[in-house]
Amino acid sequence: MSGRLSGEKATPAVAFCFFVNRLLDTESWARERLARFAGDTVELVPLPLPPLRVTILADGRVQPGGETPSLTLQIGPGALFALARGEEEFLRAVQMSGNARLAQEVASLARHLRWDVEEELSRLVGDVAAHRIAGAARDFAAWQVDAVRRIATSAADFLAEETRLLVRREEQVSHARSVAELRDALARLEKRIERLG
Repeated sequence: MSGRLSGEKATPAVAFCFFVNRLLDTESWARERLARFAGDTVELVPLPLPPLRVTILADGRVQPGGETPSLTLQIGPGALFALARGEEEFLRAVQMSGNARLAQEVASLARHLRWDVEEELSRLVGDVAAHRIAGAARDFAAWQVDAVRRIATSAADFLAEETRLLVRREEQVSHARSVAELRDALARLEKRIERLG
């Protein structure tokens, strides 16, 4: 497959196909499952990036381009954070529309295909260095997710406590209860006035 892509202009779709085909080359069962959908086109819409289309080939690999998509995967900006929380959270953050059987197959492959980063790195730099680099990358990614979570929590606290632009859920529930009680009291008062009049 790399020979087919080598003459093409480097685009996000070409890079995506190269990556996916590397994964598929190690898992013949995945290629067999995808081969059943040969000729179908899948469109990925990774917001806010432009969409990219890939076509499933007869051998179960993918190539860039394609006609009207059989399946569209809308990947929102929050999907990256969902991926950090786990694959199930990520799959819930992706909206799929189109061919239901293909959507089910893509979701299944997303759950079971794993890119062994350390294995790929070990071919370049050796086992020990690959293990250390992968560990450092995991630690860095975990630090980024933790930093984003802390910043979001701090921003929410600031907006709720300091600027009063946001209202905490407990306050909103209490306010809604007070409004309902006031509405009921006004209704009772109106009925009393009607009886007097």
